[in-house]
Amino acid sequence: MSFDGYKNVIKEGDTVILYLTITQVYCIKAEPKTVNKKGNFIENVFQTPYGALKCADLIGKHYGSKITLSKGWGYVLQPTPELWTITLPHRTQIIYTPDISMIILQLELCPGSIVIESGTGSGSLSHALIRAVKPHGHLYTFDFHEIRAETARDEFEDHGLTSYVTVNNKDVCESGFGDDLNNKADAVFLDLPHPWLVIPHTIKSIKDTGGRLCSFSPCIEQVQKSCLMLLKLGFQEIQTVEVLQTQYAVQQRSLPLLNLEFLKNEKDGSECEKKERETFKTITSIPPASLPGHTGYLTFATLPPIWARNLQISLNQNDINNVE
Repeated sequence: MSFDGYKNVIKEGDTVILYLTITQVYCIKAEPKTVNKKGNFIENVFQTPYGALKCADLIGKHYGSKITLSKGWGYVLQPTPELWTITLPHRTQIIYTPDISMIILQLELCPGSIVIESGTGSGSLSHALIRAVKPHGHLYTFDFHEIRAETARDEFEDHGLTSYVTVNNKDVCESGFGDDLNNKADAVFLDLPHPWLVIPHTIKSIKDTGGRLCSFSPCIEQVQKSCLMLLKLGFQEIQTVEVLQTQYAVQQRSLPLLNLEFLKNEKDGSECEKKERETFKTITSIPPASLPGHTGYLTFATLPPIWARNLQISLNQNDINNVE
């Protein structure tokens, strides 16, 4: 239950984030026993670069407290979608926090929103979507891979999030999201190899009052096909963005001052007094040696309310009749 709301004390079975350094962050379970490869119960000990940690010792400690290891120390933190993203077991390529924040912003999600996601993958985005829409909203997530869908369902149950999410094992490219979700979603997110095949199904699922759609694609050719399908089906405000996170090093540097005293003297051939070159200190940002790598393109679009869609169809029909 460690993902559903904040609490102070670690309880047995909680998922805990072990923070050692900025590059050494681990996800562990606060359980005294674990099962080995032979199926036997053994003491749950987590090995770190700074020594072993008995997971049973975490039970009863406060989140944020400092723990001692045999060769150093670390901190135990309560899991958040951001920390889960950098520690989760990868079953597929995941979406990271810079893209996730843009997705939630552009989809205009808030508590109470109904969101459809396809595909589920490793559940990185799913946890962030759940946090954005709970306690009254709901996430319907789809994955065509049965094992991945089952694993994601078990993770949501283990994290205490089952009341906010429904996991489905289904190929939405072939059959869509199902009649149960017709006119129910405020937003739809697609992370698929062929998103343009699913876009026609999203029109049935988005509410009659309209909604937002986002498609994540690593290749620009996928973006082109998706945008053509969005235009064909009457989506508006279509835009594609690429989110690149760049970190600048803030440093204090000494810069020389240019001596312009000679400009004040008359041109009589006399030399100005020589002075040592002065310097001043300033704060500046140093760009990184290399730019961040490409992750993918985010395409956003708005489906207008149904009355606006019907009006546009009527106007288009009038134009056709006038031409005839």
